Amino acid sequence: MTEATDPMVARIEANPKYQELKRKRNSFGWLLTILMLIVYYGYIGLIAFDKELLAKPLGEGVTTLGIPVGMGVIVFTIIITGIYVRRANGEYDRLTAEILEDAKQ
Repeated sequence: MTEATDPMVARIEANPKYQELKRKRNSFGWLLTILMLIVYYGYIGLIAFDKELLAKPLGEGVTTLGIPVGMGVIVFTIIITGIYVRRANGEYDRLTAEILEDAKQ
C-alpha cells in the first residue's frame, strides 16, 4: 500500500494539528537557519573585509580578537541546536503524539 492510498496517511495529512506542526517546524527551522547563516557569513565577511579588526591582540598575549569571535560562532551553533532539540522534544513530540492518537480513532 502506498502513502497516497493509505487511509492513515490521509487522516494525518487532513489533521489541523499536522498542518500546525508542519508550519511551526518549518518556520522555526528557517528562522534558525537564517540566524546561523547571518552569524557564519558575518564572521566570514569580517575575515574577508576587516582582517585588521580580527587581528587585534587581546591584552599582552598572542591571542587575537578572531579567536573568541570564532569560538562564539561555534558556541552559537551549539546553542541553537540545543534550542531546536528542546523544542522538538517538547512541543513537536507532543503534537506528533496527539496527531497519531487522533489518526488511530
